[in-house]
Amino acid sequence: MKTIDLNADIGEADTPEWAAAEAAILRHISSANIACGGHAGDDETMRRTVRGALENGVAIGAHPAYPDRENFGRRSLVLDEDIAEDDLVQSIRAQIMRLWEIAEEEGGRIAYVKPHGQLYNDAVGDRRKADLIARTIAETDPGLILLGGPNSRMGEAAAAQGLAFVAEGFIDRLYSDDGHLVPRGQPGAVIADADARLDQARRLATTGEVRTVSGRMLDIEARSLCVHGDSAGAVETARQARAAIEAEGVTIEAFSTGDATA
Repeated sequence: MKTIDLNADIGEADTPEWAAAEAAILRHISSANIACGGHAGDDETMRRTVRGALENGVAIGAHPAYPDRENFGRRSLVLDEDIAEDDLVQSIRAQIMRLWEIAEEEGGRIAYVKPHGQLYNDAVGDRRKADLIARTIAETDPGLILLGGPNSRMGEAAAAQGLAFVAEGFIDRLYSDDGHLVPRGQPGAVIADADARLDQARRLATTGEVRTVSGRMLDIEARSLCVHGDSAGAVETARQARAAIEAEGVTIEAFSTGDATA
């Protein structure tokens, strides 16, 4: 039987309403990418989200970012200009380790790492940053899985470090014709229509296709599908996407419970 993971970027909430939505989304996903202090999150939010993940049988992943809370990790930092390479390595490692410590204290463990925001986007095409991320993960724990973009430098960097790599697709983001995400600043980059999100979820889970910004169909090999926890309607999207995917005969299961490519 075919399986696919459903993940969400969470642990970012800074209001009671947002926190409630994050708690609710955990009932529908199989893996949680938990913010660990770089772009959002603190010890309290990490602990709360880890507890929620464990209560719902959801795999725990670290979601490190550029250390740039002011811009929510969505501004690119240029190595050797905006940030020294060693400082970025230390920040990523510290973010992973803090979540690691909290997860262990709560009786859980981190299974994987997914970069956040612009750090993720930069590592799609920038081999130096992809190598930096993969090397930092491998030095922290070579058993951790790297979750990232398909056909990206992240997969190459993971292989070079001997890390398992899992490629993901996005339910709520528009794709360019080259198979990467349309930048958030462009109109329609975040898919707002619920039916369009569900259609994209079904296609990715069953045929591995997405409709790009130009209308063409593109193959995307993804073993995990993401919904952004901070996007409008995220909880309902996760609930409906799970139901729609399961209705197609596909089982929702965390990728970290099975084999990952190395």
